[in-house]
Amino acid sequence: MSFAIHVLQCDDLIDRFSSQRILVIGDIILDEYIWGDVHRICPEAPVPVVEVLRETRVLGGAANVVKNIAALGGEVSAIGVVGDDPAGQDIARLLAMIGVDGNSIVADRSRPTSIKTRVIGGNQQIVRFDREKRLPLSGEVVSAILKKIEGKWESTDAIIISDYGKGVLSVPLMTGIQDFNRRSPRLIVVDPKEKNMDLYRGVTVVTPNKKEAIHAYGKEIDAEKDPLSVIGSALLERFACEYLVITLGSDGMALFSSNREKGQYDAIPTYAKEVFDVSGAGDTVVSTLSLALAAGATIEGAAVLANLAAGIVVGKLGTAAVTADELRSAVRSYQEYPHLKIT
Repeated sequence: MSFAIHVLQCDDLIDRFSSQRILVIGDIILDEYIWGDVHRICPEAPVPVVEVLRETRVLGGAANVVKNIAALGGEVSAIGVVGDDPAGQDIARLLAMIGVDGNSIVADRSRPTSIKTRVIGGNQQIVRFDREKRLPLSGEVVSAILKKIEGKWESTDAIIISDYGKGVLSVPLMTGIQDFNRRSPRLIVVDPKEKNMDLYRGVTVVTPNKKEAIHAYGKEIDAEKDPLSVIGSALLERFACEYLVITLGSDGMALFSSNREKGQYDAIPTYAKEVFDVSGAGDTVVSTLSLALAAGATIEGAAVLANLAAGIVVGKLGTAAVTADELRSAVRSYQEYPHLKIT
């Protein structure tokens, strides 16, 4: 199937992003970058010596999803957990800088704010080290989060669950979310983590990458069959979701729909022109996909826009976001393709 975009349809759709209210629930992370130059190898060990030039801190994990929604013009709220520490204060400050209220984020004194530190030498990431505690949340903290979610549920157009495996997503939390959804259904899009695959049944869309999808399938695949077809069909049934979008890196995406014949899927090619850093690409996909669906896009149109957005963000170094204007520009770059109904 050939995918493309009608420019005027997309302009109208992207304009509607600003009226969509998105609630992001998940693992909030502080991404720290140490930037420098590399001119020599350490005499003590065969490792590069990085001469530090600057250090930056940006929103990561579920907070990067929040940043992407805000950059695309959507109205967004964040719900998750940070520690009662300076890094948690940095999260609140960075959210305030993009106009997002952090009052729905719970501070948990029993755990630190998750921090990922990346050392960049020139334009290449050399090493990453993580400071975090991935234990499940206490019942008290889960109850506090559910209370925050319940307070925002009725005023929300779409829910994004951003699971980075840091302990926020759990059976009690997802049970509470599913209870809210039964009483008042919402569009729910999940960016999953391998160890939590059994938590997501009954949501609208699940967006695993290829590695996560293979892990969730959990069996050997007949070499004579199309692996994506087999895996996608099985995961649609396992998640009981309407749509499954498997992100394939440089190979684009595979889109599965519950209303299509078993095994059929749409292959959406990548639009990346140059890849510097894939950090946060999944966040950009789930953000754009959710905003587009909330604004009235078809699942095919939303997937194409999400793929375009991912193609932009991997061309940036570090955890980054795509703006509405950048997405409009990308749409125009591909307007020569055959028409695709976006809405």
